[in-house]
This record gives sequence, C-alpha cells and structure tokens, in this order.
Amino acid sequence: MEPHRVSQKGQLSPLQMNVKVWAGCSLLVSGPRQTAVFSVTNGGKTTLTNRLIKALPNCCVVHQDDFFKPQDQIEVGEDGFKQWDVLDSLDMDAMVNTVHAWTENPVKFARSHGVNVIPGSKEPDSKDIHILVIEGFLLYNYKPLVDLFDVRYYLAVPYDECKRRRSTRNYTVPDPPGLFDGHVWPKYLKHRKEMEANEVDVVYLDGLKSRDDLYNQVFEDVQNKLLNCS
Repeated sequence: MEPHRVSQKGQLSPLQMNVKVWAGCSLLVSGPRQTAVFSVTNGGKTTLTNRLIKALPNCCVVHQDDFFKPQDQIEVGEDGFKQWDVLDSLDMDAMVNTVHAWTENPVKFARSHGVNVIPGSKEPDSKDIHILVIEGFLLYNYKPLVDLFDVRYYLAVPYDECKRRRSTRNYTVPDPPGLFDGHVWPKYLKHRKEMEANEVDVVYLDGLKSRDDLYNQVFEDVQNKLLNCS
C-alpha cells in the first residue's frame, strides 16, 4: 500500500473516519447512516477503526486505501514524486458505489463481507442497527462522499510525531528521500485548507491520547448519537 498523509509542524494533523448506521428509530432519518474517520499518515485511524468494528453491532468497514489506482496510472508531479496523496490517485467513483451498495442492503453487504449479522436482521428496513465505518486520508475532500456521512472524526497528530511514526514503518515500497516533506506534507496542507474552506463539520480527536482513551471517546459518542434510540 502506498504512503499516507501528515500534518503541519506545531499544528495537529487530521484523521477522518466515517460510520454509517441503519436504524429504524426516531432519532434517525429513515435509511442508513455513516460515520467517517480521517487521519494523516500513521495517525492511528486503522487501529481505532479495527477496535470499533469489533465492538459495534452489525458493523462493516470500507478502507479508502483499497481504492488506489494501479501504480502505472499514478503520474509524477512537479514536486518530482508520484502523486499518491491526491484524489486522482484513487478510484473515488468505485468507493462511492461501494458505500451505496451497503446503503441499499446492509445485511447483504455484511454477509458478503463475512460479517456475522445479529439474528433477526433479515431485512434492510428492520429495527436492527447496521453500521458502516469508512476510514481514509481524503474522505472530506470529495463532496459525493462527504454528503453520505452522518458523523465525521478527524484524528489530529502533531507534525513531529507523525514523522517519527512514519519513519518506524516498513512499507513494501520504501519512501524515496524527501517524500514526507516534499510531497506528503504539502498535499496535506492543501487538502486541509480545502476542507476548512468548505466548512466540513468534523469532530476533532487528539491523536496523542492513548489508544484506549480515543476508542472510549469515539465509542461513547457513536452510541450516544446513533445507537441509543428507543
């Protein structure tokens, strides 16, 4: 898998995460809902996501990294690096279609992806809750995707910590010299500015908190917003 994203020195870098929920209760509009989680490179989004999908009922996940285009379709930019940290490196139409497939029939989607559905969840319009967690690094810069999310989380990690974490990771294709500061970081700044200009509503998370604290915060928030319906 290709490189991910980072944050500005002295500032916090984001993690976005989406969870979509199907619930036939008064607190939710009819039809499925999503929650999203976004993060910079090595921000902690995958660790958080993995814990959530194990704890939440009838929960599926979509990883944005699974939608990277083939390497031979990634162009080299003016910065001299392959342009992995831009929307054009991703098949976003395919990603949106995957989310829609879950929306149309979360039960069928869950079963086709090996998720055990709680007994009684036979029809999409049942009162059982179904959740889709979407995690990635450019979730909030593509409007057709942003509009699908019910809850958006932005995991923030300081520049120095992001860079330190990335330096400890072993990628199948090693980072070329200067990639982090020459490509990953500038693209992160550009996309964050675009997100803020578009006034995307996100819940900011402090990525320096312990894994347990982050998980507890998000799990409680999701329960309060999406699951505690009667």
